[in-house]
Amino acid sequence: MKVDIKTYKEIHRPVYILEEERLRRNLELISDVAKRANIEIILAFKAYALWKTFPIFREYIKSTTASSLAEVRLALDKFGSKAHTFSPAYTDYEIDEIAECSSHLTFNSISQYDRLHIRAQKANNDISFGIRINPEYSEIETDIYNPCAPGTRFGVSADKMPDTLPQFIEGFHCHCHCENGSDVFVRTLKHIEDKFAKWFTQIKWINFGGGHLMTRKDYDIELLVNTLNNFHKRYPWLKVIMEPGSAFGWQTGPLVAQVIDIVEDKGIKTAILNTSFSCHMPDCLEMPYHPTVRGAETIEEDIDYSKPYTYRLGANSCLSGDFMSAWRFDHELQIGENIIFEDMNHYTTVKTTMFNGITHPSIAMVHKGSNELEILKEYTVNDYFNRMD
Repeated sequence: MKVDIKTYKEIHRPVYILEEERLRRNLELISDVAKRANIEIILAFKAYALWKTFPIFREYIKSTTASSLAEVRLALDKFGSKAHTFSPAYTDYEIDEIAECSSHLTFNSISQYDRLHIRAQKANNDISFGIRINPEYSEIETDIYNPCAPGTRFGVSADKMPDTLPQFIEGFHCHCHCENGSDVFVRTLKHIEDKFAKWFTQIKWINFGGGHLMTRKDYDIELLVNTLNNFHKRYPWLKVIMEPGSAFGWQTGPLVAQVIDIVEDKGIKTAILNTSFSCHMPDCLEMPYHPTVRGAETIEEDIDYSKPYTYRLGANSCLSGDFMSAWRFDHELQIGENIIFEDMNHYTTVKTTMFNGITHPSIAMVHKGSNELEILKEYTVNDYFNRMD
């Protein structure tokens, strides 16, 4: 089925849509940055895991990053290469299989390394071990996403690091960004170097984690490339890795939903949709943030529902708070009309739930050059049954 990618008028059920042309545009930019800065950029599954699109990714990148047994198996079985793996804590009953499927294994604490690294080595003699470091600095404003907030459970701070690293530690891993610009990386890098550079002669690689939103329009690519090349001059023996998630899936396609009813109470009109913020767009409530709706103005302050065509958008779940306010359209909404939520691939697709048994949106891809829509996954009641089995 060919579709109109402006209106998706051919679609009458909820679906996440990935536009191949936009995805390739991101991949080309990321690949170019990696070459110019002489670094490796890998895909973080926690933000994007649509494995049927991995053949496209393999044209541009070679590796991925995982945080669980399921993700390391996804890396090996579906992407075709072993994962760069980090977890806040590995379990005794999963560490062997995780190590088998990993090229790099980062420990969150020295105690985890001490307890588990021998088992991991026995499972995979070629594995490279790392330690997550905590630079105690981050410019992430939303605490739920800030891994460097006081009391964090992530990483080892400099004051707790031994003068000589454990025998088989070959790298550092640091994650302290969330959809940030390269200017933030510059400021963060200073803290990383100030606190941890004295150990750099003892390691072979450093992973600067995710949150580097290099595919955003206002991101300063030149500043990033120059900063990384200068870093290489200071530490030429260190291999540099970055593992963004959002940057790969950024602005690659929407969630298309439909209006199934319109209700009003106390002057507030709510368009009820066949999707759910809680189930299908959890970041909106968690962050929180208002997603952009195509053809509508987002109203975040001084909402006046008496103005024409101003609506809340609500879900068909039983959770009272499963709605967001407010959007102003240029017409009165109609039953069956498409509501297009922009930019709903990164993080959104991997964080969904089947709460309340709400029908899950399908996942589809619009192929480059043809606008042909391919359904990659269509969910049925059996998917709900299997999760509750």
